[in-house]
Amino acid sequence: MAEKSKIEWTESTWNPVTGCTQISEGCQNCYAKRMAKRLCAMGQKKYSNGFKLALHHDCLDEPLSWKKPQIIFVCSMSDLFHEDVPDDFIMDVFNSMNKAKWHTFQVLTKRADRLAAIAPKLKWTPNIWIGVTVENNLHVDRIKALKNIPAKVKYLSIEPMLSEISNLVLDGIDWVIVGGESGPGARPIKEEWILPIRDKCQKLKIPFFFKQWGGVNKKINGSLLQGKEWKELPV
Repeated sequence: MAEKSKIEWTESTWNPVTGCTQISEGCQNCYAKRMAKRLCAMGQKKYSNGFKLALHHDCLDEPLSWKKPQIIFVCSMSDLFHEDVPDDFIMDVFNSMNKAKWHTFQVLTKRADRLAAIAPKLKWTPNIWIGVTVENNLHVDRIKALKNIPAKVKYLSIEPMLSEISNLVLDGIDWVIVGGESGPGARPIKEEWILPIRDKCQKLKIPFFFKQWGGVNKKINGSLLQGKEWKELPV
């Protein structure tokens, strides 16, 4: 069975890699790290080493056994393009996605340089979407690497949004997700940071998805932006 997800922009998760290391400001309050510690304490074998990076070869063919088509977030508990994940393993993950063409796979990374380096070795079937996280102005360079990837859908995850992102160039981008940080130590997001991105998406006819305001209790703050929900997906 696929693992159902509470992440609003996907349906299920698949984790052939778990664990990670911090690479930029958005990692400071990593939800996956908190969750891995909790799962380790619960005795789940897959997280016996907590948040240390681990490859799960026995999980590689899981999507092939899930017959119902679904949208699957790949490595929600890691980063597939982490420097310690071998090229061959990444290629094995892509091989499974290539075979499971009835599913849509969403891959997301902060390691755009590694993505760009290995992309020519990978088979980019139309069911594989690729995105990069851009949490502030310091990491807009990740978008440049993304634009050169031959994927059908290229997207941005501006989550957690930690500052205004000026002069965001969205040509060649197919989807934009924005969200505030949630959980312990959550840093604030401001409406004036979000609106220019939403407006630019509308102008360019790019689907815009506002996930949440976040905060320590994200349910209280909800996801209404100027009184409206924005939950657009690529067609």
